[in-house]
Amino acid sequence: MKYAPERSTVSRELKMTRVHRISSRSDLFPRLVAMQKLMDAQNFAIYRVAGSGLPSRLHLVCELENWGPGNLTASKSIVDAYGEDMLEHIEKSLLPLMWNGIDDDRTAEAIDFTQFTQRLKSKMFPCAGVAFPVRLGTVGNGFVVFTANFIDLTSELIIDLHGRSCQIMMDLLSLDERRSSAVESLSEREIACLQLAGDGRISEEIAEKLGLSVHTVNAYLGSATIKLDSVNRIQAIAKSIRLGYIS
Repeated sequence: MKYAPERSTVSRELKMTRVHRISSRSDLFPRLVAMQKLMDAQNFAIYRVAGSGLPSRLHLVCELENWGPGNLTASKSIVDAYGEDMLEHIEKSLLPLMWNGIDDDRTAEAIDFTQFTQRLKSKMFPCAGVAFPVRLGTVGNGFVVFTANFIDLTSELIIDLHGRSCQIMMDLLSLDERRSSAVESLSEREIACLQLAGDGRISEEIAEKLGLSVHTVNAYLGSATIKLDSVNRIQAIAKSIRLGYIS
C-alpha cells in the first residue's frame, strides 16, 4: 500500500541534501579562503585532470585560483614544475603532496604525519605548497592546492583540509553536471512547483499559491520528475536541489 510520507520527514531529508548546495563557482571562494586561513597560506588553486586516452595525453587545467593580477603565470608554473608528477601520483595514491620553495626558509612540513604525505622535488616553485588529490572518476579527478612561504600542518588539520577538498571537488563536478544535463529544459513553472513542493507544500497549497489548478500543478510536477529522470516527486525535489535549481 502506498502512502505519502509525513511532511516533517520529507523536509528533514531534503534539508540534509541542501547542506552543500552551491549555485556558482563563486560560492566556493569563501570555503577555499577559510581553508587558506586555517593553514596561513597565501594562495589557492583547483586543478582538474583533463584529456583522455593514454596517460601522456592527460594534463592539468586550473579551474579556480586567487593568485591575483600580479601573478598571472603562477598556475602554469606549478603545472610546469609538478604537473607530470601530480598526474602520475593521482593514478596510484591519494596521499597529500608537499614541496619546499626556492628559498631554504620556504618549507612545507607535517612532522607528525610525514609517513602519510609524499614529497615533491624542492626549489621548483617560489613558494612552498601542499596539494590534496581528489579522485571522483574520469571527469572529477584533480587537486586542491595551497601555497605559502611556510606551511606547518598537523595530522588533524591535514585530514580536515583533505576532506574539505573532496567536498569542493564534488560540488564543482555537480556544477558541471548541471550545465550539461538535460534538466536545463525545466520550465519556470516546473521549477516553481518543485520549489514549493520542496518547502513541504501539497499540490492543493501549491495550486492556491500559484493560481493554478491542482491538475495543472500535478502535471508540472510529473513532467519535471520525468525530465529529472526520477522515480517519484521526492527524488525529483532532491535532485533539483543537488543540481541547484531550487533551494
